[in-house]
Amino acid sequence: MEKFSGSWANRFIIAAIIQGGIITGITIIVVASQLAFAEQNIIRFLSLSFEGPAKWFFIGYIFYLILTVAIAVTAVFYNHLELNLKKRFNGASRVLAWIHLVGMNVGAAGTNILMIFAGLSGSGALGMVLGSANGSITVTEGIAVIDSFIIPIASFVGILGIGVICGGIAYIMTYRMKS
Repeated sequence: MEKFSGSWANRFIIAAIIQGGIITGITIIVVASQLAFAEQNIIRFLSLSFEGPAKWFFIGYIFYLILTVAIAVTAVFYNHLELNLKKRFNGASRVLAWIHLVGMNVGAAGTNILMIFAGLSGSGALGMVLGSANGSITVTEGIAVIDSFIIPIASFVGILGIGVICGGIAYIMTYRMKS
């Protein structure tokens, strides 16, 4: 009797745990920065400037949380194929599954981390943490900072898209395979 291990589901669960650790680390850094620079409320500063580049911080942070859940949910799909349907990823579907795992994690994490950093930089909050007098930045400077992040963020979104598309193809190929 052939044993099915759910190795792809395990890989995605491990990736979700790692991504959860990364977003927890980012949270700890933000909170520690707030505690270290108690004379200035960084989160209040960001929330008051939400109309500008600061929204990129919040959107990147929220999307990172969603990423962690999405990777864990993806593991459920792989688990269903591997354990419930007793299907195996072989050949091309295995390569596509690897592209999915790497592309989803690298692409989404890169996108979100850059968005968080762009929001902190463009709003002036990063300047507050790094010791600038008040972290003030003009609207024009903030837009210039955000503009400098567009191509790198778009590149990571492309990696994410390729990963997810390859994962979908791998899933369909494996699902349609005869047992």
